[in-house]
Amino acid sequence: MLAGGVSLACLGSAHANDSGNLTLQLLDRVNTLEEQTREMRGQIDQLTNQVQQQNAAMSKQIDDMNFAMQQRGHAAAGGAAPVTAAGGVTPAAPASVPAPAPATAKRSLDDVLKAGNDALLQHDYATAQADAQQVLSGPKSPRQIDAQYLMAQSLAGQKQYRQSALAYYDTYNRAPHGQRAPSALLGVAATLMALNDKASACQALDKLSSEFPTPAPRIKSAELVYRKRAKCS
Repeated sequence: MLAGGVSLACLGSAHANDSGNLTLQLLDRVNTLEEQTREMRGQIDQLTNQVQQQNAAMSKQIDDMNFAMQQRGHAAAGGAAPVTAAGGVTPAAPASVPAPAPATAKRSLDDVLKAGNDALLQHDYATAQADAQQVLSGPKSPRQIDAQYLMAQSLAGQKQYRQSALAYYDTYNRAPHGQRAPSALLGVAATLMALNDKASACQALDKLSSEFPTPAPRIKSAELVYRKRAKCS
């Protein structure tokens, strides 16, 4: 059983050999909705950031105007400039202008992903998830596949297995023949195992074996381990 309560036992024998199974189809549909939600959240975040930046700039302008008016008021109230002991006039000290704060360098996608993967290795899953979301919320790019895989790993680290399964399948779905695809299908199986849905895990492993008959040795080794644990036929 998946977390959503759908049993794969109800599939008819006519669909037994279909490469797409009900579990993965449901994951795909839910994932599409979640991706649309993420895009909307990204747009809202961008608009919020723009409003905050505009408000900050306006507040700075108001502060600068108030400061300038105060300086002119002090100069008018003080009258003549003070006289030194030698009889000279001490020039008024110019108003100090605060130095502008150094601009923070904007991180590239590679920098963000590297930071996210470093956080993942340190078991800082929340930071890894935030870095992955930053890339996913940005413009479309091939690096979003890596970000989606990072998102799946960070969710698994936080034991959010259902969301992790969706994220892993989304990684596969974005590039079914890409470099991340075998690892993503293995991740789907692993998270389904964590949900104690052994039947669906076996289906994910069958899909992995069918589409990638000669995966990397580490993928094949992990596949055999999960097959044994799930008692796949």
